[in-house]
Amino acid sequence: MFGKDPAAAPRRLSSKAALYFVLLFGAVSLFADMTYEGARSVTGPFLATLGASGLIVSSVAGLGELLGYTLRLVSGRWADHSKLYWPITLAGYLVQMAAVPALALAGNWPLAAAFIVLERIGKATRNPPRDVMLAQAGTEMGRGWAFGINEALDQFGAFVGPLAVAVVLAKQGSYQAAFALLAIPAVITLILVFIARSVFPDAGQIAHRSTPQSTATYSAAFWWYLAAAALVGFGFADFSLVAYHFSKAHVVAASLIPVFYALAMAAGGIGALIFGKLFDRIGLVVLAPVTLIVAAYAPLAFLGGSSLALAGTLLWGVGLGAHESVMQAAVAHLVPHEKLGSAYGLFGAAFGVAWFAGSVVLGAAYDASPAIAALLAAIAELLALAPLAVAIRCFNAA
Repeated sequence: MFGKDPAAAPRRLSSKAALYFVLLFGAVSLFADMTYEGARSVTGPFLATLGASGLIVSSVAGLGELLGYTLRLVSGRWADHSKLYWPITLAGYLVQMAAVPALALAGNWPLAAAFIVLERIGKATRNPPRDVMLAQAGTEMGRGWAFGINEALDQFGAFVGPLAVAVVLAKQGSYQAAFALLAIPAVITLILVFIARSVFPDAGQIAHRSTPQSTATYSAAFWWYLAAAALVGFGFADFSLVAYHFSKAHVVAASLIPVFYALAMAAGGIGALIFGKLFDRIGLVVLAPVTLIVAAYAPLAFLGGSSLALAGTLLWGVGLGAHESVMQAAVAHLVPHEKLGSAYGLFGAAFGVAWFAGSVVLGAAYDASPAIAALLAAIAELLALAPLAVAIRCFNAA
């Protein structure tokens, strides 16, 4: 693993136990993503059938992401101060897994929007404490690899879930039936996360290294990294808007939209493994080419035919996989260990605010012209390269 690591903790899991923990939580992530990504693959078209406009679809998705990320600041600090890593994680999974099947009961877009947002709140609650536990396991096996394995299994679930939804839609043409089916992986997720809690009850109880108060602050590299992540988030359209475009412009058949989403998840999982391993070898610099490549997703998705739309969707998936693996792993290398939960919360909050702002702007721009939305998204992604370069320089100089 490369260079300086301010987040290292004195008490660690063995390499074998760390791998087991990562794989077990990866199984949790697999079924969780099967549940909520299966639903998210069709929330755009589903809201459209309930009378929502493009601006409403994008704004609901953006609000969900806003709360889903900004509330991580609360849960992250709560986890740091209380050390209740497991209880907070379990509470988040309970809320999230209940919200998805509840969409089957939504008969109007405001109620559906409420469930969509509630699902994001559940994820916001459980992510920071879960990421602290994964970062702890990663001290022995490489954080990029730990987050990469988790994200790969996560994305496999995100691949299967939309395909299951696509089968239901093809056979029954009912979004409600598809959401009801997702109750099965939701229950499996809860069973597995409680098993993980019983097998690793002390996973979050990390013996913090004593750090002088003057040094227990966020580094300049972290702040520049945060700025880069915010720009990436601003330009990263929620798939609800992408799916809305596919449906409205008749670029992709309705039954194939979840298939496109599933392929994006597969691309994200493969990318997470590759870039996670590269991150452990060469560090933050791996994010530069990833950001450059992902910038092409919007022009391809919003301006091309079905083939280019598929290419754009795959690049969108690679970007999502990189965010959930490498970008998360990097945070643990940029902050003191005792502030790790808070740092994950702050990182998520900044990303979420930017994603919400971008979702609203891109949704409004799309209603005016898909070309304008594509241009704004690409520009934001490319602008992220500047603060990322400064973050890399600051980290290497520290």
